[in-house]
Amino acid sequence: MRLRHVGGRTVHLGYCTNVHPAEDLAGIVAQLDTYAVPVRETLGADPLGLGLWLAAPVAAELAADPAARRRLRTELTVRGLEVVTLNGFPYAAFQAPVVKGAVYRPDWTTDDRLRYTLDLARVLADLLPDDAARGSVSTLPLAWRAPWDHTRADTARRRLDQLATGLAAVERDTGRPVRVGFEPEPGCVVESTPQAVAALSGMDTDRLGICLDLAHLACAWEEPAAALERLAVAGLPVVKVQVSAALEAADPTADAAAMRRWVEPRFLHQTRTADCATASAGGPRAADPADPSWAADDLDAALDAALPGPWRVHYHVPLHAPPEPPLGSTLPVLRAALAALFTGADAGCDHLDVETYTWGVLPAARRPRTDAELAAGIAAELAFTRDELVALGLTPLAKAVRA
Repeated sequence: MRLRHVGGRTVHLGYCTNVHPAEDLAGIVAQLDTYAVPVRETLGADPLGLGLWLAAPVAAELAADPAARRRLRTELTVRGLEVVTLNGFPYAAFQAPVVKGAVYRPDWTTDDRLRYTLDLARVLADLLPDDAARGSVSTLPLAWRAPWDHTRADTARRRLDQLATGLAAVERDTGRPVRVGFEPEPGCVVESTPQAVAALSGMDTDRLGICLDLAHLACAWEEPAAALERLAVAGLPVVKVQVSAALEAADPTADAAAMRRWVEPRFLHQTRTADCATASAGGPRAADPADPSWAADDLDAALDAALPGPWRVHYHVPLHAPPEPPLGSTLPVLRAALAALFTGADAGCDHLDVETYTWGVLPAARRPRTDAELAAGIAAELAFTRDELVALGLTPLAKAVRA
């Protein structure tokens, strides 16, 4: 859906389809009818935005076939759907039974990651609505933190230079600009905005920037306004925001039984204690982003280590339905970030993606049992986000007129 910021910019809001498992064109089109169209109809949104996830094989197929790209755009348009952003973080098999650390491979030291991202940019240039100012692709923050050394960092920097050159070629060939945002995430080479400034400053910021995931920002215990100011001072643009909230526990020792219900085998749920705030601000512990005295790479490891609380856990929870007490979510961080982004004369970012990819691994009592229940949950999250933006002064735009 689209909203108008008080400064006049159109803001695109959608949901990320990495919650769905389809990895071929037929499956992607089928999921539009199963989920996206019911979501659009529930919200009365026309168009409804999708942050489309395309696994590497289908991205390569589409990048090589202009006719296939045109057919996909038609399939979107006739359903009242639009795509201005793609999620290029997972390479493939994101809804496999076990993902864990595989989601960080291949990383930005490899040709495969570069090729995949440029394939996505080529596809997106042809999917963009005619009136969209630009497209965006989100990607991983270089790599998982280990192994990492100066050689790998230099290799990744060369890949980023090649990426910027490739994006310039896409714009030259199509007339459509596409930017790539690197998404800080717990446990990665770039976990926080200070690390983003250290690792990414100096890249081509006309085409490359930051994808700010609000659950990840919360897990780094960063204060949103300060984080955004830090990026702005460094000249790193926020090209995309993933609207998400993390799991939170004020007293994880006392609430260990409740926390155990959230342990699951598919995704990593990096856990950070409040001491992370010192590290994220560049304090004395910043050199080690996974100090075992205040960090764990998964929720079960944090529980076994009995890390001191409070905790924030990289576990995206439904925005409109926070966990039952004694657990909670980082919605206050989400609200503070949106306020920092959209209070003022100009919108801080025009691509917003609700990214709760964890519906299928929620505790059993909270997990959707049917496709219709999942579509209803996604619609409720989008309605929640729309209402938060309206409260900040943005105005929903009228429905589009379609043939």
